[in-house]
Amino acid sequence: MAKTVALYANLYHSLKMTVNYIVCCFLAHSRITFALNHIKTIDMRQLKITQEDENINKDVDKKAPKTMLEHIECIVELVENSSLNKDFFQKAKKSINYVAKKMKLTTNQVVLLAVFIEKSDNNSIEISDLSEFIKCRNIKIITLMKDIDELENRRLVRCRRNYDKPSYRVPFDVIKAVKENEIYEPKCTKNLSTIELFSHIETLIEEKREKEITYEALIDELELLLENNSSLAFCQQVKIYMASFFSSRRSFLLLLLFCHYFINESDDCLGFHNLEDFFEKVEFRHIQEFLKLGEHKLLRTKLIENVNDNGMGNREYFKLTDEAKEKLFVELDIKTTQSNNKKDLMQHAEITSKELFYNKREQSQIMQLTSLIHKDNFQAVQEKLEKGGMRKGFACLFYGAPGTGKTETAYQIARSTGRDLMMVDISETKSMWYGESEKRIKGIFEKYKSFLKTCEVAPILLFNEADAVIGKRKEAGRGTIDQTENAIQNILLQEMENLEGIMIATTNLTQNLDKAFERRFLYKIEFDKPCVEAKEKIWHTMLPALSEQERLELAHNYNFSGGQIENIVRKYTVDSILNGIAPTLDTIHGYCQSESLYKNEERKKIGFL
Repeated sequence: MAKTVALYANLYHSLKMTVNYIVCCFLAHSRITFALNHIKTIDMRQLKITQEDENINKDVDKKAPKTMLEHIECIVELVENSSLNKDFFQKAKKSINYVAKKMKLTTNQVVLLAVFIEKSDNNSIEISDLSEFIKCRNIKIITLMKDIDELENRRLVRCRRNYDKPSYRVPFDVIKAVKENEIYEPKCTKNLSTIELFSHIETLIEEKREKEITYEALIDELELLLENNSSLAFCQQVKIYMASFFSSRRSFLLLLLFCHYFINESDDCLGFHNLEDFFEKVEFRHIQEFLKLGEHKLLRTKLIENVNDNGMGNREYFKLTDEAKEKLFVELDIKTTQSNNKKDLMQHAEITSKELFYNKREQSQIMQLTSLIHKDNFQAVQEKLEKGGMRKGFACLFYGAPGTGKTETAYQIARSTGRDLMMVDISETKSMWYGESEKRIKGIFEKYKSFLKTCEVAPILLFNEADAVIGKRKEAGRGTIDQTENAIQNILLQEMENLEGIMIATTNLTQNLDKAFERRFLYKIEFDKPCVEAKEKIWHTMLPALSEQERLELAHNYNFSGGQIENIVRKYTVDSILNGIAPTLDTIHGYCQSESLYKNEERKKIGFL
């Protein structure tokens, strides 16, 4: 019995151990499963977070600047009103580094270039424009002048030094390169053809004319240009001249200027006004003195000579000698170049003949003027005037409403008298730079005087739409612009006083004409709107399909100038081409009413039954 009890006790103990083991295993498995599920949940959450971060990063990458222009745009946005503080440089670091590495610029140079590009719509960017944009003092920008100078050396910006006040512009080629994500490189100046060489010379001359390059820098650039193309006959010949006849840099520049004007501007008659802007004042005074005395080396070595003036050498005007041209320009077609030496003149033979209709008074005055300046009469009239101690120049004013034929009359007078026209663009005489406008107006008359000396028949100097320069002079002390306009008018008055040729000025406004100008115009012809008879003739000439009754009806109904009638006929012609049918008289009346900017309530009928 005791053994049986002991046996059951051992069996119970074993069973209990087994059950405990199973329970422990189950609990362990449950805990492990829970733990694994928990870990899996964490992993899934982490994976989701990671994916979200990657998506965010992808969006950020899409918005991040990729091109040079985008990086510059980013810099501009951050630098505006930043005062160049540390926070700006930290935020813009990535974009600055990108541009700096690509263009091989310093941090400051990149920032300055970005602001210059932002302001590139202005061709006269000043230091104050940069400081105002950045919101810092001017002195801060001045401390960065070395960086700005380096941008200029790299030709990324161009500087104009006008009366010691620099202003800047960004060349279009630089903008284009940045836009195309390319590094801007100045044009190669090696292994050029002679034509390409003179194109580069023209660029340098223009930069000096615009004060974007100094006198010394201009000569340095020209010397380097010739050295880089020493295989060209032109460069070799200039080098021979320098070794044999002269060695000074100013004589070298003077010779290159004569060559430039002859090849690039087809100008073979240079006065001092053509040359003075390219030299320092003291240098130019020496040149002017030696040229007037006939002692300059270029004269003595027969590279240049005085322009012939009625068999005498004119001490004020010079040109390259034929011998110099033959040696310097062996690679060019000189005959072709010389044939274009009057590019600033409108040739009378190229003016299209056009029949004009005037009122009786105008017709008489125009016929008289045309007769006086005809080649057969002009010289005799001038001689008589000169003997009588009177001015021998003919200054004429054509005034009246727009479209009355003032400019076309000047053209037809030039054509019929065999005289070329030197056209003056009034807008080109006005410059924002102080002192520049006065030089331009002087240059116009100097060039005209040179044509008087070199042309067989004196050309006509035409100031078209001259309202801006012959109006009443402004009161003294009212401002720089008014002072400049008064200075221009004073020069113009003086030149008209000494005029030896023929000048015609046209204007729409006469109420504002300065009294001093009124006295200097020998002939003043008012152009009224045409009378009924003249209008009928204009309609007949321009639109011969109209009957006489229709022409008279239009002439009586509308007080049009010849220019307005021409506008209507052009509309008529266009409609005929588009529709294939000639417009009716009613349609023409519609054109007329549109031209008048009003509609007639009643229309006169002429000669109807």
